[in-house]
Amino acid sequence: MSQRNREGKRGARERLREQRERDRARAKRKRTLGVLGAVVAVLGAAVGVGMIASRTGDDSGKSSSALVPPRGAVGKGRLVIPSGKSEKSAQEGKAGRAGPVTLTVYEDFRCPGCKQFEDVFRKTVHELQDTGRMRVEYHLVTIIDGNLGGTGSLRAANAAACAQDKDPAKFRAFHDVLYRHQSQETRDTYADNGRLIKLADQVPGLVTPAFRRCVEDGRHEAWVRKSNDVFAHSGYASTPTVLLGGKSIYGDPKKPLSPNKLKRMVLAAARD
Repeated sequence: MSQRNREGKRGARERLREQRERDRARAKRKRTLGVLGAVVAVLGAAVGVGMIASRTGDDSGKSSSALVPPRGAVGKGRLVIPSGKSEKSAQEGKAGRAGPVTLTVYEDFRCPGCKQFEDVFRKTVHELQDTGRMRVEYHLVTIIDGNLGGTGSLRAANAAACAQDKDPAKFRAFHDVLYRHQSQETRDTYADNGRLIKLADQVPGLVTPAFRRCVEDGRHEAWVRKSNDVFAHSGYASTPTVLLGGKSIYGDPKKPLSPNKLKRMVLAAARD
């Protein structure tokens, strides 16, 4: 083979090798770009999921992050809404009578068991309150939101706290309206602030621009969450939890509670 032919073949092999190197480099660049594109897509998806999760977690829309107790709230951390005559006013009204007994109630506005308690005992509780024999301390919790999802327990409790801001009598009246109109717990109708405000129209004088803003802005939602957190660590496991003088009196099938029995217990406690 001539020198020229050998050089020609060698040149062809070099060109082929160089072309292969270029092809490999091009393929490598494509793979790198593909991986980078996939990473960007995954990161974008992750950001999207994070935003969705964030929106999902922000279950109150405009809810305030500041913990704002409603007006007149009492107890440790001001997590209790009292209802009924104070001990001082009861004693002033009837000299010589012992102060009112305290009924403590942990309730959830979506809880059907709470509605059952309210429907059976509402009249008796009001009678004992109005005669100054008993006051009620309400702890508003969100156990159904936690069990079934949704925000109705939270928003209804916030709206009730907004009613308390207006007037304790408005709280009691709106509290009763909410239980009378409670939907099936799985429907979560109280997640709609518009429905809550519409129901509040049944309480004369309650719906004002301030009340509407309080409901729509979720002014007391952080307070409700704190109340629920305290309940979760209280040792009580369900709603309603009802205590008289600190002792549980409701929910034991061996010791059923009736309105007349509650009256007798309150009168007996007042004599002690």
